[in-house]
Amino acid sequence: MSRSVSFAGVILAAGESSRMGTDKALLPWPPSEGARNSTDTFLSAAIRSLSGSTDFVVIVAGKNESALAPVVYGQGASLMVNPDPSRGQFSSLRIGLHEVLNRGRDAAIITLVDRPAANAATVLKLREEFEAAPQNVWAVVPEFSGKHGHPFIAGRELIEAFLRAPADAMARVIEHRHQEHIRYLPVDDPFVAMNINTPEDYAALREKV
Repeated sequence: MSRSVSFAGVILAAGESSRMGTDKALLPWPPSEGARNSTDTFLSAAIRSLSGSTDFVVIVAGKNESALAPVVYGQGASLMVNPDPSRGQFSSLRIGLHEVLNRGRDAAIITLVDRPAANAATVLKLREEFEAAPQNVWAVVPEFSGKHGHPFIAGRELIEAFLRAPADAMARVIEHRHQEHIRYLPVDDPFVAMNINTPEDYAALREKV
């Protein structure tokens, strides 16, 4: 029997992109060089990929709040700020998940901004898998070529486990602790397992799209 769940999107975008040398959230998408004639960015594409499967999308920014705000609000999303991004990505995740619960949603579709956006069809497939899963499934994680990635879906049980954890915990460790409640879903979308960390990674991406 399908369960009735209300979903929110969470995009973590508070990192300083030190290896890239420029904010990865604002990298043109599809990739371009020179005049940067792309009108889309990693961030705007990520918001749109989650919007069709969620009631709202929250972006957690850091010191880049003012730079991201026009993109966030232009896409009809919400913006939260991590006051101390140096605490790590898990601190941003907790800020986003508190907002999800505060706004009365049961599950979060979570992704990182440092990658091309997953296809909207992939996000919908993950959502449908979670909705059809039994209650003992707390999360659905995409898998491509044996690699796990983002976005992943966290239900209320896993959200609460994240929020109960010590502030210096790691999401991956908490997921592994509850391995029996995690479902891995093979998808035909290489973007779910792709990280773009350096200018060389971004240049290589231009050859793939």
